[in-house]
Amino acid sequence: MTLLIGTDEAGYGPNLGPLVVAATAWRVDTPAEDAEAVLTAAILEVDAATGAGRSTPLWADSKQIYRGGAGFDRLERGVLIGLKLASGALPGSWTELAERVGPISPHNGCLEEWQDLAPLTVPREADAAECLEKATAVRDLFARRGVVLERVACRGIYPGEFNALLERGLNKSDILSAATLDLAAALRAVAPDEPAVVWCDRHGGRKRYGGLVARHFDATLVQPLEETPTRSAYLVPAGDLPPTQACRIEFCVGGESRAPVALASMAAKYVRELSMHAFNTFWAARVPDLRPTAGYPTDAQRWRHDAAAAIEQARLAEDDLWRRS
Repeated sequence: MTLLIGTDEAGYGPNLGPLVVAATAWRVDTPAEDAEAVLTAAILEVDAATGAGRSTPLWADSKQIYRGGAGFDRLERGVLIGLKLASGALPGSWTELAERVGPISPHNGCLEEWQDLAPLTVPREADAAECLEKATAVRDLFARRGVVLERVACRGIYPGEFNALLERGLNKSDILSAATLDLAAALRAVAPDEPAVVWCDRHGGRKRYGGLVARHFDATLVQPLEETPTRSAYLVPAGDLPPTQACRIEFCVGGESRAPVALASMAAKYVRELSMHAFNTFWAARVPDLRPTAGYPTDAQRWRHDAAAAIEQARLAEDDLWRRS
């Protein structure tokens, strides 16, 4: 068996709302050198059997699935099918979603502008019965290929926490890398005695990750394999186990073509979109005709101007509202 882990994020650039990091863990019944090919073949079979295809795959980069505010039903369907495979059930609410994927609410709870998260129900647009039906078909196809989706995990970092980390001397790239590698290390524990491959996106132009990998994987020896403009790769020994059981970690440009990264991308985007739905619901109830925002810098400034009176009335701390860069 080989453990394959993919990671990605949503919300790295915005000033409003959370940075969400996600990771998925898959086990493939084959040696490490064949695991990616076996998983790719299984995904192609799944897309063909479920009515998806190259133009509309079940799992792909979230930017391909959900563009210009369109395609939320596809985004939600893909994530919920993944959650059904990994946890055995569909979530029916934000609370149940958090129980399955991890800490996605603000660390001080769903208070103030996030109070509409707690009562949020899902699915929002996808058809639950269709998700269950397709998840069953995917599970059976995966079983014939020796593929299991073990876990979908997410971590939400909201403005207050994000700004506190900046105050401690971290920069945006540090925060993203730390959250990503913490998730990846936790999922590595799903099968610590099996060979593993971890795929991460490149973070803020960083090329060297050896020290970060050693710290977050609690490894005294990390072997750099490659550090180029497009990929940085490292080998983390598995204690006293043979080298074949080691964990290879790659930071690649364009990693969303791999299913573990693609589903992580979609899960991160889904959680962020739900959180921004709650954010916009809260403020729209206080400012008539306030246009919703996705939180990206230019529109965030527009939104902040339009909501200025309501923000002042709410007496919300600046650092709890506005994520500094």
